[in-house]
Amino acid sequence: MSSSPLAAYALQAFDAVVAADVGFRDRPGQRQMAEQVARTFAEAALGKADDDAAEPVRSIAVIQAGTGVGKSLAYCAPAIALALARHTRVLISTATVALQEQLVNKDLPALAAQMPQPFRFALAKGRGRYVCKLKLNRVAGGPADGDDDLFEDEEPGEGFARRNTTEARVHLYADMAHALAHASWDGDRDTLADPPEPELWNPVAADARSCTGRHCPLFSNCTYYDKRKELVGAQVIVANHDLLLSSLGSRLLPELDHCLLVLDEGHHLPATALDQFACSMDLSRTNWLDRLAARVVRIGGLVNVSEVADVYRLSSQLKQTLSDLSRLVMDLYGAQLKEVKGAWGPARARLPQGVLPATLEEPLRLLSVTAESYLACVATVGKALRAEIRDKPDEARRLSTLYAQIGMLAPRLEDVYNTAHLLLQAPGPDEAPAAKWFTCDVVGEFIVVKAHASPILPGATLRTHLWSAVRGAVITSATLTSCGQFDFFLRESGLQGDPAAVTLEVDSPFDFAAQGRFITSETAADPKDAAAFNADVARALIRDLREVRHGALALFTSREQLRVTVEALPGDLRDVVLVQTELPRAVLLKRHRERVEAGGVSVIFGMQSFGEGLDLPGQLCESVFIAKLPFAPPDDPVGEARAEWLRAVGRDPFTELVVPATAMRLAQWAGRAIRTETDQAFVYCYDRRLTRTGYGKRLMQGLPPFTVVRHDAQGREVVAG
Repeated sequence: MSSSPLAAYALQAFDAVVAADVGFRDRPGQRQMAEQVARTFAEAALGKADDDAAEPVRSIAVIQAGTGVGKSLAYCAPAIALALARHTRVLISTATVALQEQLVNKDLPALAAQMPQPFRFALAKGRGRYVCKLKLNRVAGGPADGDDDLFEDEEPGEGFARRNTTEARVHLYADMAHALAHASWDGDRDTLADPPEPELWNPVAADARSCTGRHCPLFSNCTYYDKRKELVGAQVIVANHDLLLSSLGSRLLPELDHCLLVLDEGHHLPATALDQFACSMDLSRTNWLDRLAARVVRIGGLVNVSEVADVYRLSSQLKQTLSDLSRLVMDLYGAQLKEVKGAWGPARARLPQGVLPATLEEPLRLLSVTAESYLACVATVGKALRAEIRDKPDEARRLSTLYAQIGMLAPRLEDVYNTAHLLLQAPGPDEAPAAKWFTCDVVGEFIVVKAHASPILPGATLRTHLWSAVRGAVITSATLTSCGQFDFFLRESGLQGDPAAVTLEVDSPFDFAAQGRFITSETAADPKDAAAFNADVARALIRDLREVRHGALALFTSREQLRVTVEALPGDLRDVVLVQTELPRAVLLKRHRERVEAGGVSVIFGMQSFGEGLDLPGQLCESVFIAKLPFAPPDDPVGEARAEWLRAVGRDPFTELVVPATAMRLAQWAGRAIRTETDQAFVYCYDRRLTRTGYGKRLMQGLPPFTVVRHDAQGREVVAG
């Protein structure tokens, strides 16, 4: 089939699904999106290209689909129909586990019931989301020897508190092991009623570097590999952006030149790319090196690896070099790093233009070379262990446990190498430098100095690692435009100037002007005067909260602003407010729903993470209160480094970076208000910059077309004169 018949075939499949759904109401925007999806995927040339053949056709669509369009059906139906016709697969990547589960548990089963051709679908998560039964069994009964890593980041000598913590952890792991053994838990962290924090989960999480795969004695009932098996025969795989980027070049997910890729919640992709390629290392806490050396030497001796003879020297060299670096960093930046910890995290010192002081270059080179040699020794021991496991199946459990002991600590060694390597990296003539910085924090009784590095241009990273491999892709979200334009997202995602990329904006079916009012509420204080502004906002918010009749959401940009407002609440309002920092997210949302459904008033006070991905239709959210414009944290080192570089090349970071990014976040926040065609809601914003500045007017252009009302500092409506 040519691309046009293929596109027509895919659209017919979409129309058939729509016609089969008795409860469906016609959505012109949804069909418009489906048409573009069908056309995009039909045009893409899939498969390996011959060396002498022309460059394969790439086809990429960037589609903003407003709330209520029904974008999941608009991309799923035509994409799946085309995948089945072209004997390939659909890879859907999302930003959140919540959307992954919605697709797998709700949207795709409903679609499978309507599609004329059957298809299978499966959920793909990173290995680290699943428990390693070997690790869990080992720690569930308490530490068996000195090699366990329940307290990797803790120093000895904390006495009674540490013993209590140990007991609590052992009980937690024992409960997890019992639930797993009795099939009341499937081994997926996300399915636990109360998922543990990373420091509790990591010691029992599956990890590629501590996994012997099919040679593990528990391989036959391994949670992770059981889930992997589901992917083999699936025509539709639902993954997430982190997994997609971290697995590039591996065989975990379908090859990108031979599948149809959908990136939902695509506005998260640039930030995910930066996180994926950032790295850091601890310069202060190095006891793990002694544990790793002891394990490598002991285990290497058991499998007759002669290279381990050098391990203690390498380990000692690394410890000394890390200590030297920590001292040098404090000598150079001690004044900055000894500052009191602020609201935005530990004290930090960023390297201007990413230029390393000469005194740090030689220690970092030595660190990089030593870590590389050490990693080679670890790899040799690991290879020998895997061979022993293969040759001695009767000893698989013991040998796999030994392999895991090394694998628990080896990632730290990789962090040292990667961070040192990126810190030493100098940009080419036309390249942006990496962001490089050091932090100092107090953990218990210890001062912890860390080194960090990160790329600053997500677009360049995505062009190199993602788009170079992709043939057909659809990127979609409710917020891909900024201030009414796609330019910012295209630049951030690495698609600006890409001839394969087209854009489409599909309007929401909601009547925002009739359903919602956007109220710009003035404050007397300037937002730059944090103390006075926070006090003003607290007074205005308390006034407006008294008008809430059912459910509402208040969003804050800092913990300090949240704290000031909570403390200012009178008793009757404090009783109806649920604070994000006081309750787990799931518990808070459940309590909110219960209160509203019972006819009461409930208001959620949340930070920036509550500004998107929260679906509270109808009475659950009849008002959204935005305390302050959601600018990025003022001391984000990556943002600072990027702004510095933009100024150096003659560009304006505020106009090019800050305003568009804020516009996208503001649109997300305001988007919490209207979730269905029958919702009626108010959105309040207390930041006067929205109406008094030129960039504020640009921010307003990126919002849904609400009816706009202006209030003065007393909450009275201002009539335009």
